[in-house]
Amino acid sequence: MATTVTSTKTAEKRETRSGGGSRFPGPNGKGPKRNGNGDGRRGPRRGLSPEAYRLTMWVVIAAIVMMFAALSSAYIILSFDAERPRVTMPRMFFLSTGIIILSSFTIETAKRSLKRENESRYRGWTIATLMLGLVFLAAQVMGWRELAAQGVYFASHPHSTFFYFFTAVHGVHLLGGIAGLSFLTIRARRSGRATKVIRRETSAGLMSLYWHTMDALWIWLFLLLLILK
Repeated sequence: MATTVTSTKTAEKRETRSGGGSRFPGPNGKGPKRNGNGDGRRGPRRGLSPEAYRLTMWVVIAAIVMMFAALSSAYIILSFDAERPRVTMPRMFFLSTGIIILSSFTIETAKRSLKRENESRYRGWTIATLMLGLVFLAAQVMGWRELAAQGVYFASHPHSTFFYFFTAVHGVHLLGGIAGLSFLTIRARRSGRATKVIRRETSAGLMSLYWHTMDALWIWLFLLLLILK
């Protein structure tokens, strides 16, 4: 009887060893090289949540607004210099102001079209916003040429320098928005599952927020340059 019990225990030990198992548990108690799911595979990687992306965008926008606020303060102080040269606001800056206001309308329409799952209208309005952004930059360059025709150059006076510097810094940030719109335009041609649709809506919403901020900043700069020219 004792011999039978001993043989059974020996067979169980051999079966456990031959089955590829281990007598020692892994670091998480689920066996060697296993995660909490009980198998050797890793769970799906999760990206940041939409709230995290929105928070990041708000931080970026806050930094940009603070930078322009500091530059505006410096410009206001320089405007009290009685010897500063008088600058006539370039006509192209009036045109570019109307263009960027119109672009805020088009990007908002694009975002709403995506929420309504109207892919063709979304692509069309996104491309329209992209084109308006490029036209805006072209109008800014032409405005610089008008300034040069007046004899107002970058190094003429600190006051006149800000006409170039403000528009240049704003243009660089707008280029970031144009790059984002280009990404959305390319991405709009690809259809995906519901999870990807949510990501696209998040991207479109963040891009719209950034673009509206660029619009508001330019209106502020335009009024500042117009009043304190």
